[in-house]
Amino acid sequence: MNQTFDAPTLIAVKRDGHRLTDGAIDWLIESYTAGHLADEQMSALLMAIFLRGMDAHETARWTAAMIASGERMDFGDLRRDGRPVPTVDKHSTGGVGDKITLPLVAVVAACGAAVPQASGRGLGHTGGTLDKLESIAGFDAALSTARLREQLTDVGAAIFAAGALAPADAKLYALRDITATVESLPLIASSVMSKKLAEGAAALVLDVKVGSGAFMKSPAQARELADMMVELGAAHGVPTRALLTDMNTPLGATVGNAIEVAEALEVLAGGGPADVVELTLTLAAEMLALAGLDRRDPAATLADGTAMDRFTAMITAQGGDLAVPLPVAACSETVTAPGGGTMGEIDAMAVGMTAWRLGAGRARPGEGVQAGAGVRIHRRPGDPVRAGEALFTLYTDTPERFGPACAELDGGYRILGAADTPVVPRPLIIAGDPGMKA
Repeated sequence: MNQTFDAPTLIAVKRDGHRLTDGAIDWLIESYTAGHLADEQMSALLMAIFLRGMDAHETARWTAAMIASGERMDFGDLRRDGRPVPTVDKHSTGGVGDKITLPLVAVVAACGAAVPQASGRGLGHTGGTLDKLESIAGFDAALSTARLREQLTDVGAAIFAAGALAPADAKLYALRDITATVESLPLIASSVMSKKLAEGAAALVLDVKVGSGAFMKSPAQARELADMMVELGAAHGVPTRALLTDMNTPLGATVGNAIEVAEALEVLAGGGPADVVELTLTLAAEMLALAGLDRRDPAATLADGTAMDRFTAMITAQGGDLAVPLPVAACSETVTAPGGGTMGEIDAMAVGMTAWRLGAGRARPGEGVQAGAGVRIHRRPGDPVRAGEALFTLYTDTPERFGPACAELDGGYRILGAADTPVVPRPLIIAGDPGMKA
């Protein structure tokens, strides 16, 4: 390891608004990953980056250093029946009710691509794909590289824990979470792209969420982050596209773990909420275009059952058993309409925090979650509502959570009367590849 650097000097460099050299960035990431740099020192540097930023070159080098901290997979030689299999993946920046990964990987696999989907667990109001899948009896997210390669060849899809991919990012993210430095765009971009580039997919589609339930609250901020990530993909030779999608209202009709899996299964069976189907098919089309399979019809895989077959095969390959009923919470409570009218806006953050209060999420890494906890949304914005009708059903194993959960939900929705301004529908897809480099 290069010993010509020291932490206080580098902290001061960034504190004063100057650039970190390539060597300095390599030393910082390597030293922190190895435990030679104290949390206090890296915390100070992260805050300096949060306040002063990093330019495009610094961000690219920071990303490369995090990739180099662990294993980098390569599936360029993947074959099926003697033919090359294109690999492509998708990443969402996190939202409420975002179960899109579950039907999406199956749809894309059914169209002939292979999807190596490294996923994580939820923290705070945003759900984690692994938490959802681990509500399925026996599902195992820990895959060796050899097992992953075999599953991608045989099934075409795998959703797995990041494990040895970009271990520097896992360590840095935990520190960012407790030092109020999560929202830095260069740090978000490098965090996302280090894991995604390390997992070995040949192309990548990004679903950048915008709105109250997303990390990016404004389209301008989301566009800046998307541009940054697309450029990082291009710099590492991975064609990358990004879509900006709405996250002011929760996706679908469920927020939680097992109940989101059940909703994903409805989509795979040819039903499910319209917004979940729309986003699944839109992202699938983008992924298939990058994989060179744009002549395939993703909607047909939902209609003819081939996507469901792929999902079932993936779950079975990873030890899961869909014949075992999904967990159901021990207790439920229904929120009803106090009067008639029209359902107004439903705040995604309020619903996400409600699900968290019920036990569907965690306050810190490593905590357990309740598989059956969550929220079912019975009325969407613009729907007619009658007095006494169910608006939301809350689920938990611990009934003492209902009070705090209802307090979170209160104020997150309203019933509109005849004199109120009606809800104006917002498009789910705000922008597709909005001037970003492919």
